[in-house]
This record gives sequence, C-alpha cells and structure tokens, in this order.
Amino acid sequence: MVFVRLENLDELATLRLWEAGTLGITEGDGYVDAFFEDADVASQFGVPEAVVDVDWVAQTQASFPPLLVGEKFFVAAPWRTEPTPPGRIRLVINPGSQCGTGYHRCTQLCLQAMEKLIRPGDSVLDVGSGSGILSIAAKLLGAERVVSCDIDPDAAGPTGFNVPFFIGSIDAVRSGAFDVVVANINEDVIGPMRADFERVARLRILSGFQNDDGEWTCVTL
Repeated sequence: MVFVRLENLDELATLRLWEAGTLGITEGDGYVDAFFEDADVASQFGVPEAVVDVDWVAQTQASFPPLLVGEKFFVAAPWRTEPTPPGRIRLVINPGSQCGTGYHRCTQLCLQAMEKLIRPGDSVLDVGSGSGILSIAAKLLGAERVVSCDIDPDAAGPTGFNVPFFIGSIDAVRSGAFDVVVANINEDVIGPMRADFERVARLRILSGFQNDDGEWTCVTL
C-alpha cells in the first residue's frame, strides 16, 4: 500500500481521487493523504510513499509498562514478564474498554489509601467497579469478602478472585453490610450518593474528583 500527500485539495480533486480508486483519505493540518494499492495509479496525483507497516498490538502493549503504586503494589498487564519486585504485590489488570487500568492518578490514589486502611478479614464493596482493579486489590490485601457493582452491564467484574458482581449501585445494598466501600467515579456522581456511602460502611475511600487546586484527590471518611 502507498499514499500520496496533497495540499489545497478542492472538491473536484477529491472526486478524482475516489474515481481513481483510492482506498481512503485522511485529513491533516492543511493537507490530505490518499491511499492506494497501486503505486502507478497513485503517481497520477503525486509521488507515492510506502505505508509503514506498524505492529499496533506490540505498540499498544508497550504503552502499558509496569507501575509501582504506593508501597505495596506492582501493577502489570498480563503480557508483562518483569518479575515482581521484592515486597510488592503483583496486581495484574488487562487494559481494556472499562475504566481502571491503574495508570490514572485517581486509581493510584485509591490503591494507596486501600493498602493503608484495608485489613485482613475486612468486607469491601467496590462501587462503579469498571475493570475490577480495586476489587482485585482488596482481595490481594486480604479482604475476606469483596463485592463489586456497576451500572454498566459490560463491566463484568474481576474474574478468578471469587468476587460477586451485580448490575446496580450502592442504593441496593443494606445498611452496615460492609466494613469498607471504595469508589473511583467522579464528584457529580459521588455527591448525591454520599448518604448511601455512609449508610453502607464504616469506612469510605472515595476518589475521581479534583480539589480547589485542580489536583486529583482521594478522601477517606
């Protein structure tokens, strides 16, 4: 596959590209790139250049290096082979469409608070669980019972950790059912739910919002 770069393209020229059999046209700042299978056809419009074959899978995987989070966690995608540093807990999460890869500051703040506050044997509710990263972290920290929930039915919850998942939110949970509730959502969503967070658990770890200085923050109540 080749492409030609053209500047100041008008409607007539665009029509000629399509009539010539271009595979597609992408727009840049003041130019367009038109793609062709046949270099001879492309040469009618300019000097053909080969399209670089990019291994997008490898490039995507390389963009998720392992992370040291807090004092205990080593966050790594499942394809990473680096050994877990001594004294760290390996938290494996597959970056995907659901929120919670471990790379956002809010998620990291939650993990840092959880490693200090969750005790072995605790019961934990993960509200707006997304990928389930906080549920998995709670299990790795020794929580005995962890339940996750999300209003998005595509958030399947963590697998392989015996964490029940339900579609819904904290208003469906009975009072005093958990020791800790964690939520990494946003201020607009968390605000109206404040009473439910206080009703359901003795300790709340809440993140997903910014302080007065515009910095991402996490609060424990």
